[in-house]
Parts: sequence; C-alpha cells; structure tokens
Amino acid sequence: MNMTALSSAAPAASGVHGLRLALAIAFLVAVTWLTWLGVGHLSGTLVVATVIGVYMAMNIGANDVANNVGPAVGGRVMTMRWAIVVAALFEVLGAVLAGGEVTGTIKGGIIDPASINDPQSFVWLMMAALLAGALWLNFATAIGAPVSTTHSIVGGVLGAGIAAAGWEVANWAGVGRIAASWVISPLMGGILAAALLYLIKRSITYQRDLMQAARRAVPILIGFMAWAFTSYLLLKGLSKVVKVSPLLAMTAGLAMGVATMLFLGWRIGRRAPGLSNDKEGVNRLFAVPLIFAAALMSFAHGSNDVSNAIGPLAAVHDVLVGSPDGGDSAAIPFWILLVGALGIAVGLALYGPRLIRTVGSEITDMDPMRAYCIAVAAAVTVILASHLGLPVSSTHVTIGAIFGVGFLREYLKANYQRIIAEIEEHHRTQAHGLEVVEAFLLRFEAAPVAEKDRMLRDLKKQGRAGKTHISKQERKGLRRVHRRELVKRAVMMRVVAAWLVTVPASALIAAIAYYAIRGAMLP
Repeated sequence: MNMTALSSAAPAASGVHGLRLALAIAFLVAVTWLTWLGVGHLSGTLVVATVIGVYMAMNIGANDVANNVGPAVGGRVMTMRWAIVVAALFEVLGAVLAGGEVTGTIKGGIIDPASINDPQSFVWLMMAALLAGALWLNFATAIGAPVSTTHSIVGGVLGAGIAAAGWEVANWAGVGRIAASWVISPLMGGILAAALLYLIKRSITYQRDLMQAARRAVPILIGFMAWAFTSYLLLKGLSKVVKVSPLLAMTAGLAMGVATMLFLGWRIGRRAPGLSNDKEGVNRLFAVPLIFAAALMSFAHGSNDVSNAIGPLAAVHDVLVGSPDGGDSAAIPFWILLVGALGIAVGLALYGPRLIRTVGSEITDMDPMRAYCIAVAAAVTVILASHLGLPVSSTHVTIGAIFGVGFLREYLKANYQRIIAEIEEHHRTQAHGLEVVEAFLLRFEAAPVAEKDRMLRDLKKQGRAGKTHISKQERKGLRRVHRRELVKRAVMMRVVAAWLVTVPASALIAAIAYYAIRGAMLP
C-alpha cells in the first residue's frame, strides 16, 4: 500500500471511530432524558444509576456477545453484518422475554449485604460496582481481549463492598470458587472442543470418501448439537421463565436430538449428490446448524447476562422506591429490563465487530467444522458445570474451546509433518528414492485412517530390520520439523493476562469509584 492510500485510510478510520462514539453518547443522552421524564421524579440518583447500568450493558454487548457469533463469522457461515443483526435481535428477545422477574444482585454471594447497614451506602456501592465493571470491559474491548462480564461485575461488587464495610464483608469462599473457574472453564471447553474435532477428523475428513462418511456422521453430530442446545436453552436461556430439572431438560434435548438426526439423515441424503466430495462440501453441511446455534446462544446470553448490567441497577431501584435494605434479590421493572437489552444491542452494533474478529479469526483460523466443535463444547460445558454446581464463565469456556481446537490442529499438523519427514528419510538412500517417496506419499495421503496406520507399522518394521537410515538423533530432529503455530501466541497471552486481572482490576476501580461517589454525595 502506498503512502497516499495510508494517509487517506487514517482519516477514514478516525471518522468511523468518531461516528461510533457520537452515536454511543447520543444513546446515553437519550436514555438519560427518557429516564428523567419517566422516573426522575422519584430520584435523580436513580437516573444516574440507570445511565451507568446502560453503559455497562453497552460494554457487555461490545465484549461478551462476540463469543456467541465469532466462530460462525470466522468460519464464514455468517457475514459480520448478519451476525450483528441476529445476535442483537436474539439478545434483546432473551433479555426481555426470559430475563426473569427476580435477579440476585450480589453475584455468587460475594459480599454479605447485611453488613451494609446504610441504604444510601448500598446504593453508592452498586453504582460503583456497575461503573467499575463497565470501565474495565471498555478497556478490555479496546485492547481486543474477550473477558468475563460476570467476573467484571463480581470484582466491582467485591471492591466497592470492601471500601464500604471493610474486608470482613467479603465472602472469600465465593471468591475462591470464582478464581477456580479461571482454570476449570477454559480447560473443560478446550478438552471437549478438541475431542469433538478429533472425532470429526477420524470419522469424516480422514476417510477416503468424505461425503459418504459425512452422510453417516453429520446427522449424529448435528443431532448431538440439537440435544446440547435444547438442554442449554431450557437450563439457562429459559431458567427465569420456567423451572425444569436437569433430567427433564436433557430428556427434552434427547427427543429433539433424535428428531434432528432423523430429519438430517433424510435431508443430507437428498443434498449430498450436489455437494463436492471434499472438506468444502462437508463444511457446507454445518452452516445452517451454526446459524441456529449463534441465535440460541445469543438468546440464552441475553436472558442471563443482562442481569450483570441491570441486577445492581434493580437493587438501587429497590432501595430508592421499594425495600429499604437492598436484600439479596430485587424485582426488575420492565423498563429497566428493556433499557438493558437495548444497551446490549447498541454496544454490539457499534463496537462488537472488534471482538467478533478476535474470537472468530485472530486466535486461530476457523471453518464451519471447527466452529461447530467450539459451539457444542461451550454448550455442553455450561450444562455439565451447572449440573455439578461449578461456577464457569461462558467467555472462558468459548475462548478455551478455541484454544483447544487450535492446539489440536498444531499437534496433528506437526505429527503429520514428522511422519512425512520420516518417510522421506526412510527412502532417501534407495535407488529411485524420489519416485518411491512420491508414490508412497500419494498412497499414504489417499488412504483412510486404518490403512495409514498399517502403512506406518510396516515402515517401522522395516526400520527395526535395519532397512532405514534414520538415527535416534535424527528422529528427535524430525519431531521439531515444520512446527507451525496455529494459535497466535501474542493474542493468547493478551487474553489470558486480561482474564487474570479482571476481578482485581475491577475491584480496585470500584473501590476508587465508591470513595469518589461517597465524597461527592456527602454534605
């Protein structure tokens, strides 16, 4: 690119950024005005708290929603524009229809609200927690780091609570469980996603006739996906509307999974003759299910994570116009639910593409099969964690699943290159060695998995018989040949570092914000 193009691109990028900022400010001003008209007569403090809560919702939309649609965008199943439209629509529907009437304001028992005797101090605490969580999410989005919004608000409540009532107010056991989820969430997601991808490779892409293998395996895989997402939707997405036991949810999911499998078995049988017999043809079979997955994950996310923005706001509303003690939970008026949902949608539309690109393509390359593994692993991990009572972050699960897929690809690629190098070394000194190597590699690459294993066993037998010239030292060198990093380490380190400091950073910001609000409000 020449200097003229660079100089013209910079003002254009600056103009887009300025437009987004202007639209975000205009939305907050509109919320301030409408809230003042609607409830300003109740309390000016409630108006300020509402604006902070909507600012938090916008940052949730900008940062957290990327986990739901990023893999589908990276896999080129959805365009960025359609991903934003679908995610925004289902986030709003999830928040408004299934956001629930009662939401815990003290996430995970982080502090003891009984220790906050002064209702006004409780209001300042919630406002500081919201502001801190929003500021941290804003920073994380700016540097391209997907972080847990739940952990952000938890850190905010913890820091503001300690500032308001001292260290004894904190429930350190609850904090410890959240810290444990930093390890549990990504590990569970990564292991499940890698296992699913390896299963797909063994059952489909390593077979001689890919489309024939896909006709057998894909209906089962998508049926499993239908089971996972039906169960996930009942347990998480609709949990505030209808209470179902894990057994009932999984039974309903099983029925949906079987029905999906039977339907797809018939549908793929009719469609397969028109698809190419290669990975691209197989990938097309996963496209539509991934769009449904992105929509369902957005619905479930909206129904659950809107509470991170408006749960504390509902507590402020409850103190100012209802119960004087704040309590452990607060009824959420519909107007609060609505502005929170709209805040998520606006934040996603204005600033979501930055994180969608990070999740979809900047960590590792994506295609529909890999995106399928990530989506299903995320849903299954959340289901398992809920059943076991483990506190997991959907953000950590999804990013961990992406890491798992990327590292498995690295391992398989390096292992395959090592095998090829050993084959080439084995035939190097033979007469017509080049022709022999090329012929062997053509047979090897076209062979199914079982045949590849047999060919490699025969090669090892020849090596033990002294017919190969590969020394032990050379074999060690071959293990390092063509080592390709398919997970971008710089992005990985940035994301992990942001995870580790989310709770302490938001806690520190909240403590400072609490003292600032308290100092401004006291006479």
